[in-house]
Amino acid sequence: MINVTQTFFPPLEEYQLQLERIWKNRWLTNRGELIIELEEQLKNYLSVSNILIMNNGTIPIQIALKLLGKGGEIITTPFSYVATTAAIVWENCTPVFVDIHPEYLTIDETKIEAAITLKTTCILATHVFGNPCNIEVIESIAKKHNLKVIYDAAHCFGVQYKGKSIFEYGDVSTCSFHATKLFHTGEGGAIFCKDAELRKKIYYSHNFGHNGPLDFHGLGINGKISELQAAMGLAVLPYMDLILNERKIVVCFYDENLNFSKVQKLRIRNNTKWNYSYYPILFETEQILVKVQKQLNENQIFPRRYFYPSLNTIEYTKSAEMPFSETIASRILCLPLYTNLNLKELELITSIINSTSCI
Repeated sequence: MINVTQTFFPPLEEYQLQLERIWKNRWLTNRGELIIELEEQLKNYLSVSNILIMNNGTIPIQIALKLLGKGGEIITTPFSYVATTAAIVWENCTPVFVDIHPEYLTIDETKIEAAITLKTTCILATHVFGNPCNIEVIESIAKKHNLKVIYDAAHCFGVQYKGKSIFEYGDVSTCSFHATKLFHTGEGGAIFCKDAELRKKIYYSHNFGHNGPLDFHGLGINGKISELQAAMGLAVLPYMDLILNERKIVVCFYDENLNFSKVQKLRIRNNTKWNYSYYPILFETEQILVKVQKQLNENQIFPRRYFYPSLNTIEYTKSAEMPFSETIASRILCLPLYTNLNLKELELITSIINSTSCI
């Protein structure tokens, strides 16, 4: 069976070495030694000014919206994983969708200003499949209208834009360390914020609002990661070069062997050091996609319709039509991409896509 992705497992003995440290310390959570060590290693690896790791990739978005959204309207993209929009609604804010660029698949920055009202508090944009938004224009619009910018960078581990980490942009940036991601802690995530005062609020917000064991700064939630998850991260991180190199090989194979007269691939924004996180392709019609997917499934190959559906069409956010997002969501398929894919498997995948999409 060939799935769309496969979790990278570090050598068991290396994970066990990290677990032995936990048993020795007798400390499982509440920012133990491994959590702090992992944060320092990630700061160095990613070249970021700060990081706070949490128990998943959604809680950081919720905390950012709680602190910055203020119950207002949040301009966002309809082409993202459902967690982006769900977090907005969950935090009693209102998603205001703006359509996407048909090639980059990120929010169309030229349509943002028209969506701004007196109730707008934030722009929450997704760097889709590790592909950066038009950061400069978004930042300029936000500054002009006194808005905060939150980037959902769940797919962006290791991505750089104009020579610096993608996580260094915006008022807040978030990432996922879920088991399906390039770097993972099983379940986990992180938040990045350059402003010292806001970072302080984020810190106590992820720990029930605690200011020491007895006092409280304010309202908080449980966003803490455990030492067990940090142990996985410490065991995975040394293999990032291997993970990236092997994924690059798969991406290059698809680039060289797919018939691009019948399918369209993602256009990566200029000045981006990409991370080979996903390989989406767009078919000419949804009918062709369904036919190709059926043929792949019959050969025990399971790509994913991702992102699908367009978020403006789901029940609790239903809003105006978003033509580009809706058509792209109906025609996009993410192909298998992970470290253990072999040449025979890749040849089978591409041959099925090329032959079926031409029928």
